[in-house]
Amino acid sequence: MANIKSQKKRALTNKKREAAKAGERTALKTSIKKVLSAVEAKDKDAAGKAYNEASSLLDKAVSSHTKHDNYAARQKARLSKAVNSIK
Repeated sequence: MANIKSQKKRALTNKKREAAKAGERTALKTSIKKVLSAVEAKDKDAAGKAYNEASSLLDKAVSSHTKHDNYAARQKARLSKAVNSIK
């Protein structure tokens, strides 16, 4: 543990921020899985709604520097391709 007061405060802030980002990452993974499960069930409406939610969460993850922008672009392309494959 740090001896300097400001570094002790920073350590606490870092723990809080990491806990918040862990929740964001979990929500993001869950939303991606929802899209894929709706595609697997061939439910186009549910897949579209889940894709919109996942896309929004991916954008938020990029803006908060939780995920890299190339990761988000790749996931969006992958998910939209899966949703569009439903006939």
